[in-house]
Formats: sequence, structure tokens, C-alpha cells
Amino acid sequence: MIAGVDEAGRGPLAGPVIAAAVILDPKRKIKNLADSKQLTVEQREGLYSKICERALAFGIGRAEVFEIDGMNILQATLLAMQRAVAALKVFPTEVWVDGNRCPRLDYPTRAIIKGDTYIPAISAASILAKVTRDREMVLLDAQYPEYGFAQHKGYPTEMHRLILKKLGPCQIHRRSFAPVREALEIVEIL
Repeated sequence: MIAGVDEAGRGPLAGPVIAAAVILDPKRKIKNLADSKQLTVEQREGLYSKICERALAFGIGRAEVFEIDGMNILQATLLAMQRAVAALKVFPTEVWVDGNRCPRLDYPTRAIIKGDTYIPAISAASILAKVTRDREMVLLDAQYPEYGFAQHKGYPTEMHRLILKKLGPCQIHRRSFAPVREALEIVEIL
């Protein structure tokens, strides 16, 4: 009953950070689980469906932009992870988290660096978090079409930085991140 936990969205300049917790069912194996960053969009989408169908339990947690700006991205990520574990419908006996930091939980917890590359439950959590966040950024693109969120998902690509400098930040930009603060200052000067 090990829950794997991972997040998506620590590095972007916009949008929430999303975490997922997954307890896999040993009787319902899922092939080709891997770190979400190593998979194509199509592979992630296919595995997302299989994880939702076959896992014993999964939970999604999030921290909003105002929380990221208010407490910092690390603390917001740990909060999203706590919320993902709390959303599980089955209690884990242990929680394994990708990375080098663990959220405070009521379960034995261990951090595993690069766990998303070789621990199936963490790989599954990586996929759920990434697909959930990417889908949300596509929806936010409809609200803020001039920013191109469907293409870059809020990450600091050259395209995103240029748009940010031209238009300034929108509601979902993380003002505590330096490139967003700098763009805000440029827009205020103009």
C-alpha cells in the first residue's frame, strides 16, 4: 500500500502547481510507466486513462498562484502533495515522494531522488500530475488566448517571455517569480 507522489508545475511562470498520489494495484499491472517528461503527449494520455482505471486509489492536490506567491514554490508544492495524499480513498501504509523533500504527513514518508524514473507508483503520480496540469493550462488558454498557454503550459519559453514583456502578467502569472516581476515593472514604466 505504497503511495507514490510527484508534482508538475514547479518551474512555470503561470498556473497552479499540481501534485498526484497513486497507490497501484499489484493485480492490475500497467506497462510502460515512466517519468512523464520522458513520454510523448499521446503516451501520457493513454497511461493517464489506464492509471485512473486500474489504480487502487489516486488523488490530485494543487496549490494556487496566490499560495505560490504567498509562501514560495517549495512550500506550495509540499502543500499540493499533502492535498493529493489527503484525497486518496485508500490509506497508504507508506508514502514515497519524488525528489529530496517530503511533505508533512501522518504516514511514514521517504524522499526518493529520481523516483519517477524507476518507482512505478511515483511514475504514475508523475503522469497524473502532468496530464492534469497540462489540460488545465489548455483551458486557461481559452481565457487568456494572447498568452499562448496551450503551447508552453506556462513554462518560461522564449515565446512566453516575449509575450510577458509585451503584455505584462495576467491573473494566473506568479508574481513572486523574477521574470514576471521584471515584466510587471516594464509594463508599469510604459
